[in-house]
Amino acid sequence: DLLDACVQYFPPEDEEEEEDDAIKVAVIGKPNAGKSSLVNQILGEERVIVSNVAGTTRDAIDSRFTNDKGSFVFIDTAGMRKKSKIEEDIEKYSVLRATMAIDRADVCLIMIDATEGVTEQDTKVAGMAHEAGKASIIVVNKWDLVEKDDKTMTRMTEDIRRDLAYMTYAPILFISAKTGQRVDKLFDMIDYVANQAAFRVTTGMLNTVLADAQTRVQPPTDKGRRLKIYYMTQVGVKPPHFVVFCNDRRLFHFSYQRYLENCIRSTFRLEGTPIILSIREKGDKEE
Repeated sequence: DLLDACVQYFPPEDEEEEEDDAIKVAVIGKPNAGKSSLVNQILGEERVIVSNVAGTTRDAIDSRFTNDKGSFVFIDTAGMRKKSKIEEDIEKYSVLRATMAIDRADVCLIMIDATEGVTEQDTKVAGMAHEAGKASIIVVNKWDLVEKDDKTMTRMTEDIRRDLAYMTYAPILFISAKTGQRVDKLFDMIDYVANQAAFRVTTGMLNTVLADAQTRVQPPTDKGRRLKIYYMTQVGVKPPHFVVFCNDRRLFHFSYQRYLENCIRSTFRLEGTPIILSIREKGDKEE
């Protein structure tokens, strides 16, 4: 009866559809990295509980925000701990909700604590966004607390690129959620990487890039048999997904696959989004 009484005050479903135009942004990271502080700084209100006690946020909280850059829905997630430390059911559900938040997000902000650098847990959190194929931005928070010289930012950037080597496509932004330093730059960056993830290329342009790439670096051979690449086409977005048709996928070495990915990235300046390159043999049935 109580549930029925509550439901009658819910807005009609069609009123919620307007959120479809908003970019959904999951704020993810380990506990106490400053996720809730960032959301509060953006909203200009104490919407989310902030505490220096790690793990205060137990659930994923949606906050809608609109400015001259567009409409955004920020999803403040519970910090994800190491699996060995997840003992209580409430912690398990916090990680599950954070995982679900990543799944429904368009863009993930991966929060790194500048005072600690990239930790093992940060690599796992970032890996979840990467594996989910989400456009991502690495946000280094608490930059105001770091003692700096003229090379501090360069050194930390190099450390991040080394420790998160699988996410070289993700731009890095140094901020302070507490003081608001550079937080305003996030919106342009979020909009940019969201558009990159939805980028489409014509088959004609792709095959021009493919032909040029093969001219510069010949496809590999194995025991006298050379890899022949027939054509490439794009089959999906968010993230951009390309399919390459060849004579024998066993000849398609990982290094040449990475080379083609880099050619696509550099030609179309794809930044902030992973890309998927699937290899098929001519005659394979369409999935």
